[in-house]
Amino acid sequence: MNDSARVSLRPFLPADAPALAALFRAAIEELTGDDYDADQQEAWAAAADDEEAFGARLAGLLTLVALRSGAPVGFLALKDDSHIDLLYVHPEAVETGVAATLCAAAEALAHGRGAKAVTVDASDTALGFFLHRGYQPERRNTVSLGGEWLSNTTLRKVLGEGGRLQ
Repeated sequence: MNDSARVSLRPFLPADAPALAALFRAAIEELTGDDYDADQQEAWAAAADDEEAFGARLAGLLTLVALRSGAPVGFLALKDDSHIDLLYVHPEAVETGVAATLCAAAEALAHGRGAKAVTVDASDTALGFFLHRGYQPERRNTVSLGGEWLSNTTLRKVLGEGGRLQ
């Protein structure tokens, strides 16, 4: 993927479900191996096996799709105007600003909708990204997915006053 191409954002469309399900699976399979074993990765990625249900989940949230040269390179789903429920970037687009662009947009949307803070349950793989963005850890969690136990961390970022993000 061309790193120099600008990232654009748009709302999720139902036709995006297959591409985003594939992106979700690729991100988990290719990026999380240092933090989760193969059985954990498969249990996690299985959430996208039913593309119709995966699409319905994304449609039920405020989901932004990041595009580069017209192709999806990432997505973020915001729940209840203040919780980042999903943030995934294509493995070939990691460290190119896609996640930062999506996160900044979600924070601005949350702030614009009256949220005082944004929370996320970050995977161990994504933890450093959120810490770098100013999120503060609140607690460690263990969740069960498909018979496997996975750890994550709940983090919170307080949004600034007067229309500015901190």
